[in-house]
Amino acid sequence: MYAKTQAIPETVKVQSDNGTLRLQFSTKYNPIFGGKRKHQGLGLKDTPENWQKAIAIAWRIEGDLQHPDWQQLFDPSFAKYGLKTKYAAELKLAAPIPEPEPEITVGEMWEDYLVWKQPQLQPTTFELLYRISYTNPIKGKVYDKKNRVYLMLDNPLWDERLDGKIIECLSRFTCCAATKRSIISALSEAFLRLQSQEKTKLRVNPFAGIDSSTTPNKTDKYKSVVNVDGTVDLRWWDKSDTETDPEERDRRAFTKEERDIIIKAFYESEKANVRQAAPLVEFLFLTGCRSGEAFALEWKDVFLGRDKDCIRFSKSYNGRLKNTQVPKTGETRIFKIYPKLENLLSKIKPVDAKPTDLIFKQQNSKTWYIGHFAKLWNTYELKCSQKTYTYPGVVTQLVEEGKISVYLSPYHTRHTFITLMAQAGTDLLLLAAACGNSVDVIQRHYLGINTEARFPDI
Repeated sequence: MYAKTQAIPETVKVQSDNGTLRLQFSTKYNPIFGGKRKHQGLGLKDTPENWQKAIAIAWRIEGDLQHPDWQQLFDPSFAKYGLKTKYAAELKLAAPIPEPEPEITVGEMWEDYLVWKQPQLQPTTFELLYRISYTNPIKGKVYDKKNRVYLMLDNPLWDERLDGKIIECLSRFTCCAATKRSIISALSEAFLRLQSQEKTKLRVNPFAGIDSSTTPNKTDKYKSVVNVDGTVDLRWWDKSDTETDPEERDRRAFTKEERDIIIKAFYESEKANVRQAAPLVEFLFLTGCRSGEAFALEWKDVFLGRDKDCIRFSKSYNGRLKNTQVPKTGETRIFKIYPKLENLLSKIKPVDAKPTDLIFKQQNSKTWYIGHFAKLWNTYELKCSQKTYTYPGVVTQLVEEGKISVYLSPYHTRHTFITLMAQAGTDLLLLAAACGNSVDVIQRHYLGINTEARFPDI
């Protein structure tokens, strides 16, 4: 074969076959050749002059096939291109050249992904995270806190095709960096699933390697050390945190003194509804259970006595969905009662309590839910006509008065319990089982790593 000295067509190429030249057609044209890949002999010997001639023929044929009116221009007998009849194929067009099917939109991919993902998640996690927190930014919905309405962004990612301007759409996300990272991870999983089903022609994941502009968590004590030369010093505790719940990932805690100040402030509040929540606040600090688990707890779940002396966490209440479901981990946990917790339960248990009575109820005897409970904890605003009234929450007010150092959400009652218990030397396996956690997580995130520890000489 002789070296080519000019550009060649992309879909109609010239080849040398046993000393003669032929045309090789791209698989794109298979439909017009009866569904098979086509080779067409030219009847020309493999010489430099014939290569130039063959390339010119290939250009003409490709130009006709790429033209919108190709069916009128393309000559399947090849006589139009100067080929003798005895070398021309007697062809009949089997079908028009199909236009490549456009890639589906991100929204179509996402909806299909949610149908697949839903059975794998707790109803609360699916509804609040995937259906709301993740789906709204993809749809271009931004919540206006001031007017309490959703605003729609132009050209949302939802309507973009997978081969479109993905990065540009993601750059317009207004959610926090952690949520954006989680969304990109879910979109990447959705694409890989689509790819495995051969529902996309893309070979490169458009969501892989995208910088979510996340800022490293300043509370992460175990971040790997990056050297000047770019190498990374991995410690033995370096391991990816697979927890996706942002409330679980932020494991900051109140001190024991701050915990006691908060509990006392609830009990001594001038407001009756705040005092009503005081036993609930103390219970959350003394058990480390999730708020929904405390909201759903009934007296039949508490076993007081020498032989049993435990609490059974087997369900969780979600106020937004207004349903009771299994706990986040899907498992029933047994929590051993200790003296301080026993004193609290004995103090608040009514004499005529029925097994199915809720342990913690609002003033109106309704079930607690996190939305209402959070209003007592944090500052909230109430709009009436043209005025806005601000009501400071207990913990917010304590921070403003300088009585505690930092504001943390109600969920941090859980992190406070685990931290204080772990630092007090509690058996980690007992603590992990009681809180629905793992010893590994407690060691890495609630306890300082003792790099000086050594095996004893035994």
